[in-house]
Amino acid sequence: MGKYCEICEKATLNGHSVSHSNRKTNRIWAPNVQSVRVMVNGAAKRMNVCTRCLRSGKVERALPKTREEA
Repeated sequence: MGKYCEICEKATLNGHSVSHSNRKTNRIWAPNVQSVRVMVNGAAKRMNVCTRCLRSGKVERALPKTREEA
């Protein structure tokens, strides 16, 4: 499932787009979910995380080692 945050469990919502003439068509509101490498129990794991969880610091990013560190 692509549009699902594994941290806060935010998922897609559905509803209607309502035109000026009040005609209703189906639409989807999807969260901004990014696939990132996250530290989980000391190991790097790839997870789907929404940008609000990334910005608020609910997850710790697993950044790759640079040449200087290796």
